[in-house]
Amino acid sequence: MHKNIDDIRQEFLNFFKKKGHEIVASSTLIPNNDPTLLFTNSGMNQFKNIFLGIDKPLFKRVTTAQRCVRAGGKHNDLDNVGYTERHLTFFEMLGNFSFGDYFKYEAIQFAWELLTDSNWFNLSKNKLWVTVHISDSESYDIWIKQVDIPNEHVVRIGNNTDNFYDSDNFWQMGNIGPCGPCSEIFYDHGDRFQGYPPGSLKEFGERYVEIWNLVFIQFNRQLDSHLLSLPMLSVDTGMGLERIAAILQGVHSSYSVDVFKKLISSISQIIKVSDDNTNRSLYVIADHIRTCSFLIQDGVLPSNEGRGYVLRRIIRRAVLHGKKLGTKNIFFYKLVPPLIKYMQHLSDKLCEKQDFIEKILLSEEKLFEDTLKKGLKLLEKKLSLLRGNILNGEIAFHLHDTYGFPLELTKNICLRHGIHVDQVKFDQSMLIQKKYAKESNKFYITSKNISLCNISNTFVGYRELTCRSQIIALFRVNNPVNKIYAEEEGIVILKNTPFYGESGGQIGDSGQLKTISSLFQVTNTKKYGQTIGHFGTVNSGAISVGEEVIAQVDQYKRKYISFNHSATHLLRAALYQVLGSHIIQKGSLVNDQYLRFDFCHHETMTAEQINTVENLVNKQIWSNFPIAADMIPIEIAKNSGVVMLINKQYEKIVRVIRMGNFSAELCGGTHAKNTGEIGVFVITKESSIASGIRRIEAVTSNTALSVIHQYKKLLQNIFKLTQSDNKNILSKIHEFKSRCQKLEKEIEHLRNKQIMHKSLSFIKEIYYIKDVQILIKQVENMMLKPLTNLIDCLKRQLKSGVIVIINISKNNKINIVIAVTKDLIENNRINALNLVHLIINTLGGKGGGKPHFAQVGINNIINTSKISTKIDFLLHNIL
Repeated sequence: MHKNIDDIRQEFLNFFKKKGHEIVASSTLIPNNDPTLLFTNSGMNQFKNIFLGIDKPLFKRVTTAQRCVRAGGKHNDLDNVGYTERHLTFFEMLGNFSFGDYFKYEAIQFAWELLTDSNWFNLSKNKLWVTVHISDSESYDIWIKQVDIPNEHVVRIGNNTDNFYDSDNFWQMGNIGPCGPCSEIFYDHGDRFQGYPPGSLKEFGERYVEIWNLVFIQFNRQLDSHLLSLPMLSVDTGMGLERIAAILQGVHSSYSVDVFKKLISSISQIIKVSDDNTNRSLYVIADHIRTCSFLIQDGVLPSNEGRGYVLRRIIRRAVLHGKKLGTKNIFFYKLVPPLIKYMQHLSDKLCEKQDFIEKILLSEEKLFEDTLKKGLKLLEKKLSLLRGNILNGEIAFHLHDTYGFPLELTKNICLRHGIHVDQVKFDQSMLIQKKYAKESNKFYITSKNISLCNISNTFVGYRELTCRSQIIALFRVNNPVNKIYAEEEGIVILKNTPFYGESGGQIGDSGQLKTISSLFQVTNTKKYGQTIGHFGTVNSGAISVGEEVIAQVDQYKRKYISFNHSATHLLRAALYQVLGSHIIQKGSLVNDQYLRFDFCHHETMTAEQINTVENLVNKQIWSNFPIAADMIPIEIAKNSGVVMLINKQYEKIVRVIRMGNFSAELCGGTHAKNTGEIGVFVITKESSIASGIRRIEAVTSNTALSVIHQYKKLLQNIFKLTQSDNKNILSKIHEFKSRCQKLEKEIEHLRNKQIMHKSLSFIKEIYYIKDVQILIKQVENMMLKPLTNLIDCLKRQLKSGVIVIINISKNNKINIVIAVTKDLIENNRINALNLVHLIINTLGGKGGGKPHFAQVGINNIINTSKISTKIDFLLHNIL
């Protein structure tokens, strides 16, 4: 019996280390430069470009314990959490990988040895079952003939449909590209649980649980679905840490492993419910605090779209389960300390950001309290207008999707009113959303990318901006060619190049490639894996594969790009000092005109913070520190606190850019020789680009000086217009502001007098329907505020009655505003909202409001003169 989950993880990594595998750290939960994924959802994500042939592997054999989230997109276990014993939104995936080294035989032997050998996991061989794809006779033979497993425990799995690729045992990265059969290993928990062996029609249940998937990547699927053999055969495996921990600790549920038992116990104490380790709501809360804390740590913040939207839904789901358990207080943020305590192996970064994570969770839970009130109000409103006893499932889905209402909560509220929810419509809406999410997560790659990546060249641009080279490949309209002629566009691949390929936020170089008889104007340079491609046009002559060229970078442009790139490093370090350690880079752009830096931060920067950051950067610039580029081992870089992207794979030797003692970052970009070359740094804008993501734009050198001159010119114009100088400008502005406010008050007073006079003239047109005073009046082009004031004035004079103002704008758009006095509503005579619905049914349009005040907007009514008559008719019917 293994003591704890940490021992199990380490034992897995140690096993594969002994088998020649390099232990690679987990990447972050945000996939690096992969728009096809919301979150890192498997161990292979960080090696995706290797499988695609874009990047070369640093190691032939690798093992990892990868943090994963499956709560959105193609892999979404969110709705299963709390209802099964094994589904989690956050988990660790143990994996071993081979990139062109070993293949099926070794992968199967490694898995069997680790699981069954008495020196390792020591599982009973009779408890293990295996599936293979029906077409994969090679794997089947290895299991049957060379592994000591009962033959009847090896099951061949076919396809789910007529589609060859639609099988649980055939893995594919996308509609085209790398794919191959897989072999899944299951553990039999015994006959005290329901379920049948894998591959049988009654396999569903909790008895047989998949613990490990061995994927054999051996084909490249073409657009016509034809399978070509890959030149590099690879292995990708994944085993859920929590699932294997449950087996090794002698429990059936992932929620019964040591880390969950301790966490659930602490949650029970904090929210004051009984310590029941089978309470499904406690399962959900325990899972979700892990997911939310690690997502926030890795830079995801709650928002209304993308990753932030999923995070917000998970937080709200946890809070609702807390309410289900009876807690009325805000509690979710209080669970961060016990999480850090019980997940020590992963909690170093969590500990650094504990205050920040707690602050975000607290803020989000408070926001959700307000949202819940709005959602409940909306539901009550929908129920009050309901005709019949069935609530449209689309409304229930809207509450689920927008306000985080579980269907169960909506059903319970409806039940109190004797109303049922249309489950079919709800399920249809859910399916549409899932289909959209699945479609948006399809992965596509073009043959152009692959063909370019199979060529390698050398970058020499750190030390020289002009060099002799040779053309080794040409591409035109995505196809390889031997020659490109005058005025034709294309891509040139050189043997060696001084041109920097666009990457790391820095734009690509431009310049010229010259041969004896031709000139190729380079407008941009991009990277394809390890290949640098020069984009541009042949200005004269023609260029051919094999020709010698002189490659010359635009030195002026490169110089200012380098200044801005160095300033970006200084800016990041300054933000870290001023705002805190939670600052994570979310993107950047560096060109010759300006720099842009995106980062995680939950609130707008103050003017004082912006000035402090600007001053810090300029202080480093004026200190004229040398900018050093050193090549050092990655482990030394990690241990010395060098800033790096933790979700990126680095080579054993890395390039570190140092600027005095202020900044040290891993970077492949180009930089100034010393900070003094940057000249001056000016922040021009600080803004929000998404929830929790801020953006700073800044300029340096000559551009910064130009901006300063513009500011000076603007200030001089203000002095001139206000007839002031820098000594009395503020008092002048205050004087103008005060005068303006005084004039606005006078104008408002005159408007109110006008409204009073207008209301007195309207009173003359009051008539009665039965004993109720009615005023229906048509006006033109009134703004909303004067219109509202007019209605308030009329209500005060009427004291009891119904007021209908028909406001007609110049474009013939009509806005009907209805006000009903309190006494008529309380006596159930009439309310504005009911009248609005009748008007919509009769005249069309959209509207809403409250019983005392409501509006209807109507477009394109040709005959406006009859509106008053129709409303009068409706009022007669009501009263």
